[in-house]
Amino acid sequence: MTTAEELERIARINAGGRTPVVFVHGLWLLPSSWDRWTTVFDEAGYASLTPGWPDDPDTVAEAHARPEVFAGKSVGQVADHFADIIGRLERKPVVIGHSFGGLITQMIAGRGLAAVSVALDPAPFQGVLPLPFSSLRAASAVLGNPANYHRAVPLTYEQFRYAFANAVSEEEARELYERFAVPAPGEPLFQAAVANINPWSEVKVDTLSPERGPLLIVSGEKDHTVPWAIANASYKKQERNEHAVTEIHEMPGRGHALTIDNGWREVADTALAFVSRFTK
Repeated sequence: MTTAEELERIARINAGGRTPVVFVHGLWLLPSSWDRWTTVFDEAGYASLTPGWPDDPDTVAEAHARPEVFAGKSVGQVADHFADIIGRLERKPVVIGHSFGGLITQMIAGRGLAAVSVALDPAPFQGVLPLPFSSLRAASAVLGNPANYHRAVPLTYEQFRYAFANAVSEEEARELYERFAVPAPGEPLFQAAVANINPWSEVKVDTLSPERGPLLIVSGEKDHTVPWAIANASYKKQERNEHAVTEIHEMPGRGHALTIDNGWREVADTALAFVSRFTK
């Protein structure tokens, strides 16, 4: 369900005439994780929109007080939610997503709904085969208990340190955990885990769509959750698209927290440079 605040922002964007940029967060984060990014893109002449996943709380404190609201969100449901929001925009937007948000971004692009897309450390889709040990370990916080399929699952600090913040100092890792980490639905991870053996999986991307538009995949060199093997396999599937530019860029020394840690601006500038090549 689109919130009143989001509808108001969409109306302002439509009235303003600027190219919209829709940001899609991933698991264990909230839309507020994009706050610094929106400033960069707005100052560059775009109009930012940071919708939540269905039922997202407004703050980290509220998320911890009511973790149950995150449960029961599937990949298909979230993709449809963002497609509905994008359908309310009068101009086809840029779409930028991180982790499972990067997967959603590619699904949206495959539906022909994005002018340009940037997928940052994107979760794998059906047909992406590599399964590195570090990814399994990062996902084990959820996949280790089948009952988590229907639950909202928080990360302990140690789990967050490994999955997100392995490439920063201990001090920064703890600060990021306190500032950004929230519970997340277990269902998307279970869906991704069996996507390659489930012919009816929702975790599908139309990589060959003639309406996909330019796509950049960004990979953090030290990412445990979505290491290079996964990001590059996604790129190899996407580059078969003959209708649009497909590129991949590795960020040296960066982990899965690359959108929120101390080096976020370099990543934002990399995304902005790509987007600016194809939009006004």
